[in-house]
Amino acid sequence: MIRTIDTDLVIRTIKEMCIEANYSLSEDMKQCLKEARQSEQSELGTKILDQLADNLEIAEAEMIPICQDTGMAIVFMEIGQDVHFEGSPIEDAVNEGVRRGYTEGYLRKSVVSDPILRENTKDNTPAIIHYSIIPGDQVKITFAPKGFGSENMSRIFMLKPSDGIEGIKQAVLSAVSDAGPNACPPMAVGVGIGGDFEKAAILAKRALTRDAGEHSPIPHICRLELELLEKINRLGIGPGGLGGNVTALSVGILTYPTHIAGLPVAVNICCHANRHVVRMI
Repeated sequence: MIRTIDTDLVIRTIKEMCIEANYSLSEDMKQCLKEARQSEQSELGTKILDQLADNLEIAEAEMIPICQDTGMAIVFMEIGQDVHFEGSPIEDAVNEGVRRGYTEGYLRKSVVSDPILRENTKDNTPAIIHYSIIPGDQVKITFAPKGFGSENMSRIFMLKPSDGIEGIKQAVLSAVSDAGPNACPPMAVGVGIGGDFEKAAILAKRALTRDAGEHSPIPHICRLELELLEKINRLGIGPGGLGGNVTALSVGILTYPTHIAGLPVAVNICCHANRHVVRMI
């Protein structure tokens, strides 16, 4: 049976998600920061983590952004195949929700309309929207405002199949090492393996929205996540890039089938403010 959803509901929901994500960090990331504070051995590193915790409390209490970079709006729309949208075109509705969220929430507008001419759109639109069709009559929306300090540190590697798992490990570690303090550590690391050039990058972005306490259900991928987290934290970059044993809070990996001739690996890095909100409508 077809379910009709008025796009006004999409607009209101996206608007609320923009504000919520920027003012309050998700519980999974808060828990990661608490655990990082307990495990960090560097005195300077613990001070940095304490400052980050204070910042989160102030942002939530006073309803101000966690970070001055309130990000480019990344939206994953998982649309039930039994859903019919009524009203404005769905892409227009998503962008209207972002416009209202960033305007009414007094969030910094960081999007420019042309990558060369650099004129600000003044409402943080357009969003980057990823669509997928799923069974059922509901819509799952994941909103993730992505700051560009860490986004600029992300990498993609087109490895050869013969590079294998060791090549994947080296790619991830080199991306994190090269990022160093520029990614505002402690960081969350999303990794996409497989597909093609752009699919790997989308997988890596999506991996950042997974609950930080969750691991891949695929045993060998779960082991790889744990091993990479341990090796990243041995790099010594530490909180704020000032040294320590907590460089990454989490490593999430998503995979997809790929071509016999390729092994794409994308690494999408986010600072400790790995903001994401999920809602069902």
